[in-house]
Amino acid sequence: MDSGPGPYPGIIDIYGIGGGLQEYRASLLAGKGFAVMALAYVNYDDLPKTIKSLHLEYFEEAVNYLLSRPEVKGPGIGLLGHSKGGELCISMASFLKGITAATIINGSVVNVGGELYYKDEILPPVGINYHGIKVVKDGLVDIIDALNNPTEGPDQKSVIPVERAECSFLFLVGLDDHNWKSEFYANEASKRLQAHGKEKPQIICYPRTGHYIEPPYIPLCPASLHSLVGRPVIWGGETRAHAMAQVDAWKQLQTFFHRHLGGEK
Repeated sequence: MDSGPGPYPGIIDIYGIGGGLQEYRASLLAGKGFAVMALAYVNYDDLPKTIKSLHLEYFEEAVNYLLSRPEVKGPGIGLLGHSKGGELCISMASFLKGITAATIINGSVVNVGGELYYKDEILPPVGINYHGIKVVKDGLVDIIDALNNPTEGPDQKSVIPVERAECSFLFLVGLDDHNWKSEFYANEASKRLQAHGKEKPQIICYPRTGHYIEPPYIPLCPASLHSLVGRPVIWGGETRAHAMAQVDAWKQLQTFFHRHLGGEK
């Protein structure tokens, strides 16, 4: 790995709606030849306590700040997001400048949980189908069918205009994700991009893999409290398959970022 002040390929790393400042993935990537900024956006310090109203100008400021750093190699940066963080990365790539590559880990191509603002545009949240929320066992909840179909009716207004993006995309998908239909969302993003003459995104699907695709050797999280639902939900995944997926996904995202952002191969 290179040593010294750089410059290095820059990445903004964003996690899900649990909030706070999660730095462990950014720290690991920083040891792989990247300049990484872990970005909190909810439930941290003086930031909003909920995701009911988010403004992309905040994220735009982060992009511009990272690009201004002498340690960061331009002309664009990468985005890495999981769950709601992945959804926000798609929105950033769609509305903001300075984005060259985005890796989306079990993200959504529709806006979820609250309104998203950027200048004079507003993305409303997709509707919730409360009949799709099922109690499975031990009081745990399965929310895989909790969101409305974004291809029908008024919920189409919640779809992020990913076709505006000028960057390359990598979608990492757990096929046993029970948070939402990540494979469906990745395929919808691919359709919209290709329909507008954009580059076909890379989509890698992992069988028997759940929602929390973390760096290697972090144990599978099969269920936990969902801050938006307010109850413990199942995340999916089988221990061995999920562990193997995490090892591969970690390699894939590094290769993707090095290919599109430059730096050590």
